[in-house]
Amino acid sequence: MKTTTLITAAAAAFMAAAPAMADLFIPSLTYRSGPYAANGIPTADGYADYFTLLNERDGGIGGAKVVFEECETGYNTEKGVECYEALKSKNPLTIHPWSTGITYQLIPKATADGIPVHSVGYGRTSAKNGEVFRWVFNYPANYWDGASHAVSHMLEQEGDLNGKKVALVYHNSAFGKEPIRTLEELGKIHGYELVLLPVDHPGQEQKSQWLQIRRERPDYVVMWGWGVMNQVAVQEAVNIRYPMDHFIGIWWSGSENDVKPAGEGANGYKALTFNGLDKDYPIFDDLKQYVHDAGKGAGAGDQVGTVLYMRGLYSALMTAEAIKKAQEIHGTPDVTPAMVRDGYEALEITQATYEELGLPGFGPDIKGSCQNHGGQGLGAVSQWDAAAGQFTLITDYIQSNQDVIQPLIDADSTAYAEENGITPGCD
Repeated sequence: MKTTTLITAAAAAFMAAAPAMADLFIPSLTYRSGPYAANGIPTADGYADYFTLLNERDGGIGGAKVVFEECETGYNTEKGVECYEALKSKNPLTIHPWSTGITYQLIPKATADGIPVHSVGYGRTSAKNGEVFRWVFNYPANYWDGASHAVSHMLEQEGDLNGKKVALVYHNSAFGKEPIRTLEELGKIHGYELVLLPVDHPGQEQKSQWLQIRRERPDYVVMWGWGVMNQVAVQEAVNIRYPMDHFIGIWWSGSENDVKPAGEGANGYKALTFNGLDKDYPIFDDLKQYVHDAGKGAGAGDQVGTVLYMRGLYSALMTAEAIKKAQEIHGTPDVTPAMVRDGYEALEITQATYEELGLPGFGPDIKGSCQNHGGQGLGAVSQWDAAAGQFTLITDYIQSNQDVIQPLIDADSTAYAEENGITPGCD
């Protein structure tokens, strides 16, 4: 008995002396309320549920538990900055702003604070240049890639765009304005006329824009919208009988919430995507068992498998893989924000990775570096099937036109570096 007591006391003393494994704090700037909530909720659910799955099934990441916290922004840039200021003292390993406007405001702040920002397929496109934007990442693709994917699809359909007219219906914000430069440059190459039709926040009033489209009958309409704007645009297109298979949304304008309100009229609408849209991924069984059946889901579980739920899950997956890589590089589960930046720069996701994670064929390969914070510029086109009630991929992954995009990234990032006294380079 005495020996057992001594052993127990010694073990307790050792455990008390050993450093406790730090938690991995990962916040998310969400918007579950306001005019963008219909799209913000499933995205936030997918992001949160993936980290819950890792905690419940795997014990966290590399043995360290994820501590997750949301801060409601309402998709308001000022509130987003307030959330960031409130959260940064908790040593977040990365920040997902979920808004291009918020991302723009956080780039200098997070850079000064040494906190990685991951703006997944949104934000400042030229942040792909990691030699200038050392703390910002936009894997797996950016808005200029998306503009190129849309034009490539039009070319595939038409063979030639010379003399054609392309209208851009866009959210009148930093987000919506992102593709304009690329579409203008591609227009010079392919000979189409670009018509710009801004839509003011939140996008519920678009009568004048669609009356102009009815008058001018552009050959294609491209949309850079989000939230209620998407629903209104699709309905207005139906109202004027615009051919839906010539209407192409960016990947944030291609969810079930955007098309279902328009009923059968939305059939054939197209949207870009950078991830798969299957309904039978093996990971769904684990989400059911470890998250939703256990009562630990961020939502009711009814969003699992929807476009934006999977987009949020994909965002969490890339972050988790960056943290794993950081743990591997530095030989410790207790990683810091600076270590996670190293993990993001060394991020490599292959088809074998997706298979191992229960998402076979889910997305394109991703390989980062100090110079490349944005991935390989791949995206696909999906189309809404109203009868089936889902989007399906109708193309393979398309490589964006880097001959056009890379010079634009170089010019914009160089100008930013000069304005802000940044000497480009790697550590």
